[in-house]
Order: sequence, then structure tokens, then C-alpha cells
Amino acid sequence: MKKLINGVESVEEQMILGLVKSAPDKLRKLDEGNVVVRAQKKEGKVALVSGGGSGHEPAHGGFVGEGMLDAAVAGAVFTSPTPDKIFAGIQAVATDKGVLCVVKNYTGDVMNFEMAIDMAKDEDIEADYVVVNDDVAVKDSLYTTGRRGVAGTVLVHKIAGAKAEQGASLPEVKAVAEKVIANVRTMGMAISPCTVPAAGKPGFELAEDEVEIGIGIHGEPGTTREKLSTADETAKKLLDKILADIDFKGQEVVVMVNGMGATPLMELYVINNFVQDYLKEQGVKVYDTMVGNYMTSIEMAGFSLTLLRLDDEMKALYDAKADTPALKR
Repeated sequence: MKKLINGVESVEEQMILGLVKSAPDKLRKLDEGNVVVRAQKKEGKVALVSGGGSGHEPAHGGFVGEGMLDAAVAGAVFTSPTPDKIFAGIQAVATDKGVLCVVKNYTGDVMNFEMAIDMAKDEDIEADYVVVNDDVAVKDSLYTTGRRGVAGTVLVHKIAGAKAEQGASLPEVKAVAEKVIANVRTMGMAISPCTVPAAGKPGFELAEDEVEIGIGIHGEPGTTREKLSTADETAKKLLDKILADIDFKGQEVVVMVNGMGATPLMELYVINNFVQDYLKEQGVKVYDTMVGNYMTSIEMAGFSLTLLRLDDEMKALYDAKADTPALKR
């Protein structure tokens, strides 16, 4: 295993410290756990909290800042943060308007966030949550009941965060988050695995000419393992599954071409070249496109495609100001 780390036991904390030191005027780390919060606490508006296992950078700490998250809680690599650490994040950013937690649909994440919200309520903090389940690849997995939460989570952060910034109530922020969840779909693939530092070896094996279609962001198995084909053919397989899930025809969409950590931008732009042309052929109108690393899987090579079907409210909130280390608008 080759990693640019100082030790398996310190990688998550040093990663969070490095993130905070990259934007010390915007971010700070809590003393308790690997929790990133805004340097200047937001008051009088709903606070947004998210998080999950480390290894998905820039998610989630990179999306803390104006217009998006108020706190992000990082667990060990691919491991949900514990309820006490999540509660510490909630407690640090809670306002009199309440807290909304954005949770990816993995059993450990949902359970631990629910426990943390109960702890918050015991302290008279108004708190609620939504569960993101945008992955169309598989209905159930070793980690979930129902669909997994993947890169579409970033768009929930963006749009719900903008709604909160406007001063909306907790039920209003939750409603728009749920609207994004209902209209966002994602599917991914991998051409090579990643290595969790504590494991010291790749999470799975692929032959030189093999790819895994429908992969999860923790290296969970996908729907099929098949021979490597062209970028266009691979992107078409993912898009066809997404387009078959809900009706995007005639709709305006945000497109996210998301790298899994080790995929060069060159290849992501090659994929986007096809995606744009194919969506046009299918009668889908592209409102905006995001290309880059947003929800990764350490150094996995591969990509995911996300489509968000917009209405006027979501479009305006998507366009609203955001100022975070990983996303600015």
C-alpha cells in the first residue's frame, strides 16, 4: 500500500486539520471529534448538518460554508461517525430556527444520526432529518435498506442550504430538501478499486480489462462486472438507467459528472462530451453542468453521473450564492 499519510491512526484528523487550515477564515474544527463548522456561526436561520465516513472528499467538510452546510461530521474512512460526535456538531451550530441533518442512506449513518437527533431533542434543540437515496443501481445492498445515497447528496446540500440562508423555517427547508431527493438520480462505475488505509489492500479486484457497473461509494458491489468498453458506451449505460427511472424528457436538469477520486479531468470531460450530446438527443435540456470530484471514494478510478430535474424554485436556489472550499457560486 502506497499512501501519502503519516499513520493509519491519524489520517482522518490530519485531513480535517488540513482542510480547516486551508480556509481558516471560513472553517474551524471542534475540539471533540472530526467535526468541521463555519468559523462564524450562523444565527436566526436553520442550520444544516451532514457527514459520514471519511474518504469521500471533498464531501462533506468541503461543503461547509455560506449557502451550504453549517457543520460536517467525519467518521473513520467509510465508517459512520458516532452519535455523540454528530450531536456535538448539531449542538455547535444549532439556532433558534432548528437544525436539519442531511443523511446518506446507509444503515449506520441513518441509525447514528437518528440517535444524535434524539439527543438534541433531549436538550430542547429542534432537529429533523432527510435521507438521500439517489443511486438507481441497486435497491438494497449490504449497507442499506433501499437505495444508497451518493453524489446527489451534494445538490441537496446546495439547494437546502440556499433555502436555509433565505431564512426559511425548518419544515420549509426540509420540504425543499425532500423535493431535491425526489428529483435527483445517480449511477456510478469503477475501473479500479480503492484501498482503505486501515485495511492496507484494495477493497475488491478487477482484471485489467474489467469494470464494475453500479458501484457504491464504499466499493460495494455493483450490478454487473463486464469488459471495459469506450467512455461513450459506458456513459450511455449509466444514463439509460437514470433516464428510465423518472421522466426527464423536456425538463431542465443539472448534470454532475463526478470523479471517484483517481479519474483524470481529461476523462471526465470526454464523458461529459457524450453526456451533453446524448441528453440533447433524448430531449433533456441541460441547465448547468458540474464536472469534477464532489463525492469520491478515496483513489477509486471511475465516475458517476447525476441528473437533477429542476423546477423554478430549485433553479433559483441552485443559482444562489455559495462560498465553501469545494463549491463556490
